Amino acid sequence: MTAAPTPDKLRHFLETRARTLGFDALAVTRPDAVPALPGRLSAWLAAGHHGEMTWMEERTAERADPARLWPDLRSIVMLGMNAGPEGDPLAALADPARGSIAVYARRRDYHDVIKGKLKELGGAFAAKAGAKVKVFVDTAPVMEKPLAEAAGLGWQGKHSVLVSRKFGNWLLLGAIYTTAELSVDAPESDHCGRCRRCLDACPTNAFPAPYRLDARRCLAYLTIEHEGPIPAEFREPMGNRVFGCDDCLAVCPWNKFAAAAREARLSARTDLAAPPLAELARLDEASFRQRFAGTPIKRTGRDRFLRNVLIAVGNSGDPDLAVEALRLLDDAAPLVRGMAVWALARLGRLPPGPPPGETDRDVLAEWDLAKNPGVQRASPLAGAGRRPA
Repeated sequence: MTAAPTPDKLRHFLETRARTLGFDALAVTRPDAVPALPGRLSAWLAAGHHGEMTWMEERTAERADPARLWPDLRSIVMLGMNAGPEGDPLAALADPARGSIAVYARRRDYHDVIKGKLKELGGAFAAKAGAKVKVFVDTAPVMEKPLAEAAGLGWQGKHSVLVSRKFGNWLLLGAIYTTAELSVDAPESDHCGRCRRCLDACPTNAFPAPYRLDARRCLAYLTIEHEGPIPAEFREPMGNRVFGCDDCLAVCPWNKFAAAAREARLSARTDLAAPPLAELARLDEASFRQRFAGTPIKRTGRDRFLRNVLIAVGNSGDPDLAVEALRLLDDAAPLVRGMAVWALARLGRLPPGPPPGETDRDVLAEWDLAKNPGVQRASPLAGAGRRPA
């Protein structure tokens, strides 16, 4: 009778197969490795720092305690895939006529890439260990970053993102939950020291304190997750960021050890490095879907993306781009029309009044704001998360 594999042999099997599949880091922790997580999550939600991400309020017990999600769970395997950029991730910010897209979104959607590999690895491991597995990539009540820190893949920096001594700020995470007993790793300690570059780099003061993120002020949240008009106070700081923001990640000193992604399917698309705003503003629904097929941008939708593009147009200072905003005053989406008003006002090209038949309340409010710039509409986020002077 063949003896069951030992935890160390199972661990060796996992590491070997994971490297073959393209994972760059692997570490193991226990379900109870982060006892402070329920309190941390509860405080973050109570402060409203999750904004409109109401799904974070659901299944909080399972989110904060992996064993509540799956009582048979014995070990958590955290895996990382390097997605380091090939060049300066902030280079696109220097050209206001082009859009800046977050590094992770300039390539194939990592959920698709990692999920397939996790399923293959998990299936092979389940057969080897005679155990059950479940795999997760950012789509379940799983707190990947605290678990990755507990496993030793890195530590959550002052910007709340995982930082690796080897890969900097660019590890994409996945998790395998298993009923198998595995040898575990020691947690990683904090190596931020007195550095606060990430906090000081934030264009919107989204960090009320080190290690605390108020998503309502974060440009990554506002340009991707937020559904309605972006509050006026955050539009100018957006600059030409049309999808996400890499500022706090890119300035971290630990990136000096990072290398470009080695997974071929995570290679950056050159057409997404700094696309012209004029091209982006002309996207209809069909061309938007075609251009961003297979990328994270597609999930946000054309209307929200055009909202961001028009804010960038307004910030560009380029009067030649006014023609793009002028055309979008008649767009079918009120969200797009409203931001076209703002862009034209910024460029000094706003017509005398709304087009005939404009009845949308938010769009008309943008016209009022443009015509009376001294009267600011109250933002539900005004002052939220702002650091004391």
